[in-house]
Amino acid sequence: MIQTGLEKFIKNFPVELKSKRIGVLCHAASITSDYINIIDCFKSLPCTLSAIFGPQHGIFGQTQDNMVEWEGFIHPCLGIPVYSLYGKNRKPDSGMLSGIDALVIDLQDVGARPYTYIWTIKLCMEACCEKGISVWILDRPNPIGAIPFDGPMLNKNHFSFVGGASIPLCHRLTLGEMATLLKNSFFSSLELNVIWMDGWKRSSFFSETGLPWVLPSPNMPTPDTAVVYPGMVLLEATNLSEGRGTTRPFEIFGAPYIKTGEVLAILKLLHLPGCIFREHGFIPTFQKWKGEYCNGFQLHVTDCRAFLPVYTAVAMLSAVIQTSGDKFQFKQPPYEYETVKMPFDILAGSDDLRGFIEKHVSLLSIREKWIESHRAFNAIFTKISHYTEN
Repeated sequence: MIQTGLEKFIKNFPVELKSKRIGVLCHAASITSDYINIIDCFKSLPCTLSAIFGPQHGIFGQTQDNMVEWEGFIHPCLGIPVYSLYGKNRKPDSGMLSGIDALVIDLQDVGARPYTYIWTIKLCMEACCEKGISVWILDRPNPIGAIPFDGPMLNKNHFSFVGGASIPLCHRLTLGEMATLLKNSFFSSLELNVIWMDGWKRSSFFSETGLPWVLPSPNMPTPDTAVVYPGMVLLEATNLSEGRGTTRPFEIFGAPYIKTGEVLAILKLLHLPGCIFREHGFIPTFQKWKGEYCNGFQLHVTDCRAFLPVYTAVAMLSAVIQTSGDKFQFKQPPYEYETVKMPFDILAGSDDLRGFIEKHVSLLSIREKWIESHRAFNAIFTKISHYTEN
C-alpha cells in the first residue's frame, strides 16, 4: 500500500515542527487515502496552523480558467488568513510569512512542466529562503511517471510562470524531486525537507496506486486527462478548443474550421503509438468557440505505456496546420503573466517547435532533437531521483 507524504507526516509528525507556527500550501486534492483534507488533519497535530496558502484555482479548485485570479480571505471556521498565490501575489510577501516558522506544501501535480503548481512552489521556496523559513514538501505520485521523457526542454530565455527550470514538457519527476532540483539549482541555502512516499514506483500510473483521485484543477477531472495533458496543453496557445467547456477537456478538441477527414488521413499514416483519434463534434459551453459547433476528435489512449503525449499532440497540430490554411492561428500574448513572448513558445520551451511545425519539418527529426536533449537531462534526473522504476 502506498503511503503519501501527508500520511507519513501525520503518522510520524516531525519533532522539528512540534509547537511551531505552520503555514500550509494546499488545495482540494491535499487529502489522505480516506479523503480527509490536510487542513482538517492539522486539528490533531501538535503545532499551530497559522496561515493557509492556495495556488492557481484556489484552495477548493473554485476558479475555472487560466488567468482567473482569486482573492484571499479569512477562513470562516479557523479564523486564520487564507492567502492567494494566484492574484496580486504569486510569491508570498513578508507580511504573509511573518506569522509562520515553517511552510508545509502538499499539492497534487500532473507530471507536465506547464502545470503551475511547481512554479508556485518555486516562488515559495525563494521567499522562504530569503526569510530563513524551512520548507517541507509532502510528496505525492506523479500520475504519469511511467511515461518516458517527451517533448522539448525549456530554454532559460523562456522561463515563465508555466516553466521555471530546464526540464522536458513531460518530465517524470514528483514534486519532492522537483523541489530538490530547484534547491540545487537556485536556493542552495534553503532548509528543504521532503517527506517521501513509501511504496510508490515510478513505473506506475495513478490508476494503479489505489489512491483516490480528487481534481487538482477544474479541467483535470480524471487521471486519463493527466496522460494526454503534457501535449494537449499546447492547444491553449492556439485557436483550437482544447475541450474546455466539455466533460473531457484535453481529450476532446477541435474548431469549426477543422477538416476532420483530411486530418485523420494524415494521422493514420503516422501510426502514432498507443492512441486512436476518433471523430467527435462538440459545442463548448464556455471558453474558445463557446456555443459554436466544432469539428474535432476525441483522443483515446489505448496503451499508456506506448503513448507519447507531446509527440502525438505535435503530430496532430502539424496535420491541422497542413489542412486548415490561414484559419489556424497561434494565440498572441498575454498568457499566464507573460506579455511579450508567444504563448505557444513559453509552453513549448522556446520558439523552435513553433518554427518547426510551421515549416513542416519532419516529425521524426523533431523527436530526435528531443531525445538528444533528454540524454543530457537524464544525468540530472538520475542524481535527484528518489524512487525506483519497479
